[in-house]
Amino acid sequence: MARRRAAAALLLVAALGGCAITPATIGGGPPEPWATPLAAEVDELRSYVDARLESMTLEQKISSLIMVHVGGTEPGPMRRHIERHGLAGVILMGDNVRSVRQVADLTSKLSSDPGLPVLTAIDQEGGVVRRLPDTFPAALQLRGRRASATEAAFRARAELVAEAGVTINFGIVADVTGNRGSFIFARTLGDTAKDAAPRVAAAVEGENGLVWSTLKHFPGHGSVAGDSHVSVPTTGMSLSEWRRTQAAPFQAGIDAGADFVMLGHLRYSAVDSRPASQSATWVGILREELGFDGVVVSDDMTMLERSGEAAYAKQTTNAVRAVGAGTDLLLYVGPVDVRKVVRAVAGAVRDGRIPEATVDAAARRLMELRRGMSEESGPFIHCGAACREFTE
Repeated sequence: MARRRAAAALLLVAALGGCAITPATIGGGPPEPWATPLAAEVDELRSYVDARLESMTLEQKISSLIMVHVGGTEPGPMRRHIERHGLAGVILMGDNVRSVRQVADLTSKLSSDPGLPVLTAIDQEGGVVRRLPDTFPAALQLRGRRASATEAAFRARAELVAEAGVTINFGIVADVTGNRGSFIFARTLGDTAKDAAPRVAAAVEGENGLVWSTLKHFPGHGSVAGDSHVSVPTTGMSLSEWRRTQAAPFQAGIDAGADFVMLGHLRYSAVDSRPASQSATWVGILREELGFDGVVVSDDMTMLERSGEAAYAKQTTNAVRAVGAGTDLLLYVGPVDVRKVVRAVAGAVRDGRIPEATVDAAARRLMELRRGMSEESGPFIHCGAACREFTE
């Protein structure tokens, strides 16, 4: 926690001084008493976020929890889609990429408000999962090598992602499996939690200061048979066994400073009958037991709709359950009706199924992160109807 607060303070110092910004996590809690100048800067961030959230409707706050994919390489359609819905940002896939330079040009043109830049994300694991041209060693090549090799590979990969102007890498697989027949085997950093944990930590350390790191797919895809792209893989593993065999790489990555944790569409039936991506129990374990205070992001929500299970066939129901469980950022790679999703979640807040404080907390985490990317400082000024009247 202290590491996150220090990172936040350093980021704010750079922003207020007009220096170049690199991604870092914005943490909560009061600064140390001796850090008086930093206290003022942290207060400035909080004041900005407080004022901005106060100016937003419930629907606007919910929209700010959504990240989507927009096809193509032109910034115009992507920016218009973000602005129309007030989205958190976009995930870039293969159809958005021609070259690193082209992606850098694209990402530089997506934010209409320099005081609150949009988030951009990419899956850049290396190896079989990459969007940008990437020849650095990936998980399969790093499994038998020292952790320092993983740190170097992920630092080089993060430099590539940062060069493309992308702020979040959904790139560190903290799952473990020794099953060579598993579809995820080639993407994991070890057969066992003990093997993988130091490499996962090293991957986060390599990315620190360059991009925001993401651990996936919590609570662990390697322990379940099946592919969550087309099903809801299920295991009867107990919580105690999970702690012994799956938790360590996630804990190591969190301790190393990971900024995001991605929830998998995975069912540990002895812990919760719902997939982890809709489970308040698993989010509670992540927050309280593993001590994660960053952003919880879902895996692609449209995967649930393709699972073949009737309980997860409805996009709006899935969104309500995920937000209610404590997911901060809903990720949609496949088609999504943003307006319907927002209306459904807002309805759940208004009828008491989701506390409004849950939405506010998620919106705050994401807004602090986005504001920290900005080189602007100062209060948020919202003059409402008076401004609209002046411009009409």
